Formats: sequence, C-alpha cells, structure tokens
Amino acid sequence: MIFPKWTNWLPLALGIGAALVGGGVAAGVTIYLTPKYTRAGYQPVQPVPFSHRIHAGQLGVDCRYCHNGVEKSWFANLPGASTCMNCHNQVLKDDPRLQLVRDSAETGKPIPWVQIHKVPDYVYFNHEVHVRRGMSCVECHGRVDQMDEVREVKSFSMSFCLDCHRNPAANIRPVDKITNLGWQWSTNAVEAQKLQEANGKKLVHDWKVESLQSCSACHR
Repeated sequence: MIFPKWTNWLPLALGIGAALVGGGVAAGVTIYLTPKYTRAGYQPVQPVPFSHRIHAGQLGVDCRYCHNGVEKSWFANLPGASTCMNCHNQVLKDDPRLQLVRDSAETGKPIPWVQIHKVPDYVYFNHEVHVRRGMSCVECHGRVDQMDEVREVKSFSMSFCLDCHRNPAANIRPVDKITNLGWQWSTNAVEAQKLQEANGKKLVHDWKVESLQSCSACHR
C-alpha cells in the first residue's frame, strides 16, 4: 500500500472545497460588484466648482431652473452656460472660478461635466413619468441641496427600484413639493410617517399610479 486509506477521500474533499470556494467567490461578486457598492459614494471632481448647497440650498433655486427638461423628457438635462450667465453676468462676473463658464457662453463649447448618476444601457428610466407622479428628486439623488459636491448616495440597483415600485405610496408626494427636498407631511417624524402612508395611498389611487414590476417596464 503506497497511500493510506484516507487519501481515497482526498479528491472528494478537494472537489467540495473547490465548490465552496467557487460559490463564495460567485456570491461575493454578485453582492459586492453591484451599483450598491461600486457606485454609491461616487463623487468625481467637476470642471467648475458648482455648489448645490449654495444654489439649491441657501438661495433656494428650484431644481427645474437648471434641469428644465426633467418634466418633459426621459432624462434630466444639464444647463447650458447661458443659463448660468443669466445670474453670473452680474454675480461674481469676474470670478476666475467661472472662467470656463464664461468661455463656454462665448464660444458655445459645452462644459465637460462628469456624469454622476447613471443606469446601465439596458435599463430604461423616464424622469418625466416619475416627476409628474409625485416622485421627488430626493428619492433617487438624496439631499442634493446639502451637497457642495454632488455624489451618488443611492444604489440604483434593481432591488432599489423594485422596492419603490412595490410600494410607491411610501415615497409619493404632492407634485408641487417634488423639488422641496426637505419637505415632509409633518415636522413630527411619527406623524409624518402616518400621513405619508395615508396620503400616499390616496395619491396613488387618485393619480392611477402604475407601479409596474414586469421586466419589460425597465428592460426594453
């Protein structure tokens, strides 16, 4: 006998070990190589130091002043330099930080903003449909009005979207409040939650909100 009897089980043990390791690796990739972990927190450096905290927060500029296509288009457009210059031809008009904006307004060359929020090419998302049915910017983009540099705070994973589609009443609000990112039904947290449940269900019913969950709703 060259090898002891216990070595007869060695191939089986190695096979089981390889399966467990392979399963662990596959599970890790499935869980951690998703938008929840790979993009949440993404905060690139932009070519112009635009502060949403100042513009949307302190000054109260409505999101739709700059992103004026969000109510009538599938995407939320970025503003052209001419929109910026509506104010900055007077305010900080000679500030060196805005030189790229002034150049863009004069030449028509777009500012090379870095896109932050995105979904895969195989996912269809329509901003207009959501905004016109009381889904606030804050539900996907977070408290942008409190950010100097915008970052991605939500996962944009399929489960993130489905959680809302399964219970839209938990997030829906009056359409005139969609860009008021800090708005709640009440200043009391407990009361606000109760009002959200009650009023949310009513809004879903009255507006005939279709919380679609079929594959073709998002994958076309």
